[in-house]
Amino acid sequence: MEYIRQSMTFEIKGPTVLSLGKFDGLHRGHELLIKYMAEKKQKEQGLKAVIFTFDIPPRERVQDIQAQVITTAVEKEKLFEQAGIDYVIECPFTRQVMCMEPEEFIHKIVTSCHVKYMVVGTDFRFGHKRRGDYRMLKQLAPKYGYDVKVVDKIQEDGRDISSTFVREEIMAGNIKKANDLLGYAFFVEGTVILGRQMGKRVLDVPTINLLPPEDKLLPPFGVYITETEWKERLCPGITNLGRKPTVEGENPIGVETHLFDVSEDMYGENVRIRFLEFVRPEQRFPSLTELKEQMQRDIAYGKRYFNMGKGVQEN
Repeated sequence: MEYIRQSMTFEIKGPTVLSLGKFDGLHRGHELLIKYMAEKKQKEQGLKAVIFTFDIPPRERVQDIQAQVITTAVEKEKLFEQAGIDYVIECPFTRQVMCMEPEEFIHKIVTSCHVKYMVVGTDFRFGHKRRGDYRMLKQLAPKYGYDVKVVDKIQEDGRDISSTFVREEIMAGNIKKANDLLGYAFFVEGTVILGRQMGKRVLDVPTINLLPPEDKLLPPFGVYITETEWKERLCPGITNLGRKPTVEGENPIGVETHLFDVSEDMYGENVRIRFLEFVRPEQRFPSLTELKEQMQRDIAYGKRYFNMGKGVQEN
């Protein structure tokens, strides 16, 4: 897969099937769009699947706020590649792009990507002040020579599945519900760093530590049942997300995971922590001894969840 970043001067040769949007979270609704793209590719030899998105959420530029995302650009790149996308265009959301008239925007996309088919949802908006929608795409189709597939929204509990819906469930700590909406487990990805080694030296509970990306949306601080994806293996464990209030000092937000029956050195390795179930809120304990006792209870709960001793599971 080719990832095109930070440029409005791009060209993809040959016919394409294209979908446009923010694609934050790549939830089940997005999965349906990609499914239709895959079907077009299968039917028409030589057709390339293209995703067009922006480098920042548009509301970050429009409302001048720092947006938190369900999936970072790096995480989305991997998810798109796994989904069989051929090209991802991550367009810089500049003032110039923001002020483009809807038809000017579509003309640029269609001519630069040789678009033959477009696949969009009913909520898709584009162009200056979001004046363009799927109806306009249909009106412009004969002029620019493409076909449009408009995909109805998938519903859950009487509500459209959307990034907003997923975001609300994550922020509320409803991880199981968020995972159902996503169609996969919410995750935090990063490089294992060397921490204070309190878990190993003081608490007798060795952990791996990583710092989440600054723009990553996180669930409430607390303890979670997790699986750690590492070298094509899924390692069951339990994770504390937060600032470790029992430990002295100013602690950054961290993801600290104890892996069950895994002893390998992972420092410097890239891992993906999949969140499966909320266990309890993060809390300050009067002593490290009481913290250790609670951690043992958390570990016992986690092992019951996984019906341990299975140890490390193959992905």
